[in-house]
Amino acid sequence: MPSFYLLIGCFFLVFANIAESSFRLCQKWGCTSKLLVLYSSLANPVSLSAALVLSQEKGVRVPRPFSSGPSAFIPKEEIVEASQVDPQTEQILAEAYSLSGHVDHLTQVMGLHPHYLESFLRSQFYLLRMDGPLPLHCRHYIAIMAAARHQCSFLVSLHVREFYRMGMCLDWLKGLQYAPQRLRNLNEINKILAHRPWLITKEHIQNLVKTGEHSWSLAELVHAVVILAHFHSLASFVFGSGINPQVDPQNANGFQSVFISDNCTCDLASDHHLDRDLSNTSPVTTDSLEALMDRMKRLQEEREEDEASQEEMATRFEKEKKESLLVGSGDMKNEVMPTSKVSRFVEDATFGYQHFARHGEDNPPTFRAQDYSWEDHGFSLVNRLYSDIGLLLDDKFRTACDLTYYNMASHEDVDTTMLRRALFNYVHCMYGIRYDDYDYGEVNQLLERSLKVYIKTVTCYPERTTRRMYDSYWCQFRHSEKVHVNLLLMEARMQAELLYTLRAITRYMT
Repeated sequence: MPSFYLLIGCFFLVFANIAESSFRLCQKWGCTSKLLVLYSSLANPVSLSAALVLSQEKGVRVPRPFSSGPSAFIPKEEIVEASQVDPQTEQILAEAYSLSGHVDHLTQVMGLHPHYLESFLRSQFYLLRMDGPLPLHCRHYIAIMAAARHQCSFLVSLHVREFYRMGMCLDWLKGLQYAPQRLRNLNEINKILAHRPWLITKEHIQNLVKTGEHSWSLAELVHAVVILAHFHSLASFVFGSGINPQVDPQNANGFQSVFISDNCTCDLASDHHLDRDLSNTSPVTTDSLEALMDRMKRLQEEREEDEASQEEMATRFEKEKKESLLVGSGDMKNEVMPTSKVSRFVEDATFGYQHFARHGEDNPPTFRAQDYSWEDHGFSLVNRLYSDIGLLLDDKFRTACDLTYYNMASHEDVDTTMLRRALFNYVHCMYGIRYDDYDYGEVNQLLERSLKVYIKTVTCYPERTTRRMYDSYWCQFRHSEKVHVNLLLMEARMQAELLYTLRAITRYMT
């Protein structure tokens, strides 16, 4: 009997030591209250619900069980059934290019379009792992800074794990104020790129590259800017596709790990934002598939019969740009997101998206694509300052825009070029970018209002995307087609950010 009690005593001693070590680790991250909740539940499982209630009453954010599958919006079975890449190929791609080294949730959802997935992973791998102007650990920290602007815990946690894997400069993870001044100087361009890229000027570039202890070379700055734009736009895809956080395989109880647990998961299944946003505009209408296809056919016929004048197309652009003010988002700009551990990597958190064309104010001039385009200007500049990245980005842009399976929902042999261009150009329109050869009247004909609300939210306020927003448009379409929409929105946003920044760099250099 004494040996039995000795054995029990040893067990509790070991358990107490583990708990104390874990407590000290969590104390370093400022999350001891969460650990105590889990500790108390292990010591007395019956008390778990009471502990959760008590923590919530004290204002503590408590980790919640995950929904199963890669996405909160797409049934797991449909991702598996719709995936066009076989598991072995997917695993090879993940092992070769993915940061996690396995087929994570992001890769699984993006795997619905394997041709794009390959281009994306190749580009991201080059950006973060191959030779380039910036050290590897700085690249991951810049990625953290970018993802944190949208409270994207999925991406922040991914790169925090990369930091631990490299085992260097771990103090930087305490917050932005612990990072070197050189990296902190990126904060201004990071926040402007994330929320109002049209405000980027050559003076911002000059302030970063001017001679001094913390200056950047142009090559380093271009590398940093591409990383920032990549992860701003990737946050849009993560939230737009409802990507679920990864569950730690070692964590059998289904809760998030200590670091992830206090991050903002932004209540992807919540509807309250959409309810208010749509009630402040107009009722949601969902077009039938047949009505949409009829309009596409009619617009194609009108194109062939009578081409609008340059003056008329300019007028239609200005009209669409101003109407985008009224689409969705309601009073989001006045709403403060709850703080989280991700916020430690953010300065000036109140700086957010504002409409490009605001009523009663002096607005920035329209960015005319024929004066500065990706194909004729941005591509060559970025490729010159950061070798080969231009080729990879260009391939990724083209792959997303040209991707088609010649179907719409249940209809086969459909040319979707017109619809794909409307989606891409509408994002650029919201960012004040105009293409002279495009008739913006097509946007109103092809994009229903609920889709416009979704586009604006995913692009400008991605952390506020909800499942109801995702479900509210194109009800007859496949989930893979909606994921394709997210790919187009992501690439359009990234290209818009790059165009404004590369134009500013060009002006600085001339």
